[in-house]
Amino acid sequence: MSVKSYDKLVRDKIPDIIKKAGVEPVIRVAKDLEEYLVYLKKKVVEEAKELNQETNIEKLKKEIADVVEVLDNLISTLDLTWQDIDVVREEKNHQRGSFKDKIILIETK
Repeated sequence: MSVKSYDKLVRDKIPDIIKKAGVEPVIRVAKDLEEYLVYLKKKVVEEAKELNQETNIEKLKKEIADVVEVLDNLISTLDLTWQDIDVVREEKNHQRGSFKDKIILIETK
């Protein structure tokens, strides 16, 4: 039996899924809010990388859903709401614009 190391945040049912596959997971719970936030931030980067590599529309939907799920947990852990985030998003859109015009900055001179 080979040992695989992960050290990453996983969805709540993953340990049971691993057990059903005949493998014994070694898990722990984040010790405090600070550690949980560190792992949530790592997870959003991990999921964003997976999203970036995907081209198939059905798989893209799954990767977007993963990113949203991690962000949802991050937002609620910080005692924020999506409405709080949307207010900031709207402010930034008003000040700096959105991404709808598809502008690619090549360089500045």
